[in-house]
Amino acid sequence: MLEKFRKFSKTMFAKIFLFIVAIPFVFWGMGGLFSGGNLNTIVKIDKKKVSTDKFVKYIRRNSDPSKNIDKDEIERFLASFIGEYLMENEQKKFDITLNDNSLAKIIRSQEFFKEDDKFSRTKYEKFLIKNKMSAVSFEESLTNQENRKQLLDFIGGGVFPSNFIINIDYNIINQKRSVDVININDLVKKKLIITDEKINEYFNSNKEKYMVVYKSISLIELNPTNLIEGNEYSELFFTRIDQIDDLIAEGKSLEHIKEKFNLEKTKNIVIDENGNNKNLIENKNLPENLVSKVFNIENIGDVNLIEDNNKYFAVSLDNIESVQKNVTDNSIIKSIVSNISNDEKIKNVLTILSKIKTGDFKKSHFLNLSSENSIAIKKIELKNSNDETSFNIDLLKQIYNLPVGAVGLVYNNNFNDAYLVYVDKVKNTSIKENADGYDKYSNLSKLKLTGDLYNTYDIYLKNKYKIKINYNALNNIKNYF
Repeated sequence: MLEKFRKFSKTMFAKIFLFIVAIPFVFWGMGGLFSGGNLNTIVKIDKKKVSTDKFVKYIRRNSDPSKNIDKDEIERFLASFIGEYLMENEQKKFDITLNDNSLAKIIRSQEFFKEDDKFSRTKYEKFLIKNKMSAVSFEESLTNQENRKQLLDFIGGGVFPSNFIINIDYNIINQKRSVDVININDLVKKKLIITDEKINEYFNSNKEKYMVVYKSISLIELNPTNLIEGNEYSELFFTRIDQIDDLIAEGKSLEHIKEKFNLEKTKNIVIDENGNNKNLIENKNLPENLVSKVFNIENIGDVNLIEDNNKYFAVSLDNIESVQKNVTDNSIIKSIVSNISNDEKIKNVLTILSKIKTGDFKKSHFLNLSSENSIAIKKIELKNSNDETSFNIDLLKQIYNLPVGAVGLVYNNNFNDAYLVYVDKVKNTSIKENADGYDKYSNLSKLKLTGDLYNTYDIYLKNKYKIKINYNALNNIKNYF
């Protein structure tokens, strides 16, 4: 029942361990299949049958129980599950194991478990209690991580990039560029005239956009003080959390839970999806990170146990109300003007983008667009691909993908920022072996080469093992979740 609260331990792993082991063998196509047969088998790898129950436990261990899992996510879980299974086979093949002495050294070396620069058994045991973990399960998880790290080191270890490759990567990052820029926002402002008639027309055609949903909730924060009259997140505290979770599963009301555990008075809050009340004032009684989790409760009367930043809340949805906003509201007018401008911007972006892709937009068109609409061309000097003086990092990546002498359109996901860019000059750079920072770029090149090796090893594994998915069992699991 407490799986949703154990997410804390996963976050803690990232703080404790000095390495993060990526598993690259996850997203191959589902390939071969066998139909019919025993639904207790989810996948057959060579002659080995892997149980459906084992896969279901894997999903529960690696997902957030407070969120629904869609069908595509189940398939991604299965790909990852198979990848981990194959890695375990490879570890056995290469006799990769972590003995007890090595495991003890790793645990004792973690700063999180130290007090006065010495390993503290008390801090270690408190960590296990707080996260509801046994020493066996924690050490098993750590052993698995270390074994995977050793396998990946075995595959990618010993890679040393040449000076030529290092300088290619160095130049990609540090190349200087001179670019000419037209801001698409300026183009829209020149061409667009928004009248009251246009605002009313847009509002009447999009009234559903201006329906605001408000949810009335009751909330109690659960902490050691009000739940066990203590100060620590002890085993007793988590036992009480378990009991509350069980009561919620039985359909008990928040009032019932409050009375049973003698909890404080509930807080009653009305919010929209942004955490604002009906007067458009942010509700200070609700932590910002908690708003979306609370607003995702859908059914009136539902009680949810929610964890946020290691704090726990019992929340009940009391009422849902939809309110139609009026076109005379200043905030609505502002929103409509913004939407009309964005629509016009997207229209311009797509028109220009289409011409660029078909080769019908050259430098002459770039210059004509500026002169015909009286829009200034801004010349910008970029020191490197991380120079965020004029553009954010996402736009810089797009600019640095353009060849010299080319016109390109760079924009972010919602088109708030969109620029027409002509790459006028490019100055390549290089770095010598004895220069400051050379090691950093050497390591970067090594990481890229190692990543290529992992991808090659991924292909090798796909060809080495015969993998057959039981799609009947997979569909059952999709329907179950």
